[in-house]
Amino acid sequence: MKYISAHLYRKIIEHAINEGMDSAYFETLTTPYGSLSEVKAVPANEFFALHESIDQTLGPGFSIRVGQQMKIEDYGVLGLSWRTCSKAGEIFERSERYFKLLSDTYVFKVEKNEEYAKVLLLRDAYRRGVGLSNEATFSATVVVMQGITETKIAPIRVSFKHSAPKDLNDYETAFQCPVLFNQSYNSITYKREDFDTKTAKADISINAFLVERVEEETKGIEVNSNKVVSDVSRLIEDALPSGIPGIEQISTHIGMSSRTLTRRLSSSNISFRELVKSIQQKVSENLLLHTSRSVGEIAFLTGFSEQSAFNRAFKKWTDKTPVEFRKTT
Repeated sequence: MKYISAHLYRKIIEHAINEGMDSAYFETLTTPYGSLSEVKAVPANEFFALHESIDQTLGPGFSIRVGQQMKIEDYGVLGLSWRTCSKAGEIFERSERYFKLLSDTYVFKVEKNEEYAKVLLLRDAYRRGVGLSNEATFSATVVVMQGITETKIAPIRVSFKHSAPKDLNDYETAFQCPVLFNQSYNSITYKREDFDTKTAKADISINAFLVERVEEETKGIEVNSNKVVSDVSRLIEDALPSGIPGIEQISTHIGMSSRTLTRRLSSSNISFRELVKSIQQKVSENLLLHTSRSVGEIAFLTGFSEQSAFNRAFKKWTDKTPVEFRKTT
């Protein structure tokens, strides 16, 4: 059975109450509003049924409006990973990895050329609630893309497979671009330059690294090797939710060639590969000890595409499984 985060379920209910629905109604649901503090997820069909019942009461556009109210922190571990993306469009790569590892409720596919980036949401609306949820997803996408870049980037076209509602005002307000219905795919399209916009966090970090490189070049100095290791470690940790980064990717971020970075790391008696593994171990141990993240979520945050692979690696590092480590340490 497919499941949706109870936090998203709660968010929809609370927004519906804010728009005037009687809170008592939500206590009659299969998973009542009052019980949500006790559950982490609800069956997907209950989530879609909730969308349908609210839409019937509040009318067209609720899914769009609730999407506009979403915040990055509402997405839990996935949202946490978005904050460390280097480019806006990476949120879809991380989402694809996350849902492949932990859930099969969403499937994203990105198609890019030199001018445009089209994100396909491959989730057919076998019931009306799925279509409404797809609307909320794209509406929230606009908010998230603007939030992580701290800009007003907006899509240039949004397409849905389902038919149009009677009132399109909320759609026009949220997307600020043509919204098409009865299309072949659910998709949201951005200009390629907007899709590749540096995130606010990446801009700050990368600029700091580049300033150091410029000082090295102009002043004939060389930044301490320990500082380089520290900088690279931070970039690796940020990149892990997208999968294990290569040395070319990291060296580009800090304005070095791969050969120079390898030499700098060697002077601290560590290789790039060893550094990645040590960061994976450090991050996973910290999350197991100090958070309630599931083992699957920790596998995602440390770059693994399968929980079983994470379990094997962790056992090799510590001679304990993640569950044993959490219980005995």
